[in-house]
Amino acid sequence: MTDKEFKELSLKEFTKAAKVYETDKGGVYKMCKKDYPDVLEELEKEDFTDLLDCGCGPAPMLSLLHEKYPDKHYTGIDLTPEMIEVAKAKNMDDVKLVVGDCENLPFDKESFDAVICCQSFHHYPNVQDFFYSVYRVLRPGGRLILRDMTAKTAPVRWFFNNVEIPIVNHVGHGDVHVYSVEEVEDLCRRAGLRLESGEKRGFFRLHCVARKDS
Repeated sequence: MTDKEFKELSLKEFTKAAKVYETDKGGVYKMCKKDYPDVLEELEKEDFTDLLDCGCGPAPMLSLLHEKYPDKHYTGIDLTPEMIEVAKAKNMDDVKLVVGDCENLPFDKESFDAVICCQSFHHYPNVQDFFYSVYRVLRPGGRLILRDMTAKTAPVRWFFNNVEIPIVNHVGHGDVHVYSVEEVEDLCRRAGLRLESGEKRGFFRLHCVARKDS
């Protein structure tokens, strides 16, 4: 499958999901709520002023952050226009919402203290470009907080990547790859980021924190 085809599948899937994503009809996407407490806990460890949410969807995470830290500046980016429209309808002050590609973030160099990405980067066909782009927009000392799906063993990840994902993509989704901590560390290293922590947590979750050193 080509990069364009992966992205077209993602657009199709999330266009349908936009209006139900945060409702009781959200299906599998209701599980994304399990990521929010871990991201909030990570952000509480250090002060930040400007935060970027990559693959923000209808901005559920930004909504929580805006309520908790209303004095901060937030930006969300998503490939799907309908997701951004739903997010904009929340009318959150000092929250900028952009339709765009996380593999080529359309923001100035060193614009953010923190970048978060939850359940999104397994959809990116050129995932290394995402890490390069994050490095560019982070300020020195800034952090990337990454949450996604994973599995505790290599055979299970192999099954996800070689059996389950190809089957799922026949009916939509646009999933590309499920990553290990070691793969994320290599992606970070190539981009100039330093992986500070990488864990496999409950609910098949990958939790990683990477830093752009000063």
